[in-house]
Amino acid sequence: MLQGIAIVVLSILAAVTYGVVHDQFTARICIEYFTIGHPPIFTVPVTSPTIVGLAWGVLATWWVGAGLGVPLAIVARAGKRPTRDVGSLVRPMAILMLTIGALAALAGVAGYFVARSGAVFLPEPMASRIPADKHVAFLTDWFIHMASYLFGAIGGLVLIVMTWRSRAKLAASEENSPSDFEP
Repeated sequence: MLQGIAIVVLSILAAVTYGVVHDQFTARICIEYFTIGHPPIFTVPVTSPTIVGLAWGVLATWWVGAGLGVPLAIVARAGKRPTRDVGSLVRPMAILMLTIGALAALAGVAGYFVARSGAVFLPEPMASRIPADKHVAFLTDWFIHMASYLFGAIGGLVLIVMTWRSRAKLAASEENSPSDFEP
């Protein structure tokens, strides 16, 4: 039970850490992505990229981490197969977060260039709400965020499947290993 809870906590902490670091970058690329493109989360206007990135980094990702952590804990612990503990998932989780970050950065670069070329643009009413000189930056952030969610969902599913399969491999290797009681 405690290992399952620890896996959920690991997933939440990994997602929140990713979200905070991610949003520290994107809030500096285009603060308007958060202050105009999202509902307000502060009772007073806040324009500090650090504070906005911290707040949105936590709010937008803790639930994603929980959504990954619960099924991951189930496939890591439930049933009769040999189980995976939280320690065995730290490295795969770190690889997942780094991979998502790298793919999101690439998506941001692509988004910047396609927005700058005019191939993508902000539709109304958002185009009128965002200063014209911030449209490319806003779209760059949008590409980064959408890539993070897309690759996070795909990567999370891959991690869940890999964890389940690793338990099957552990079970098979235990069945094929010689017994301590064989002569």
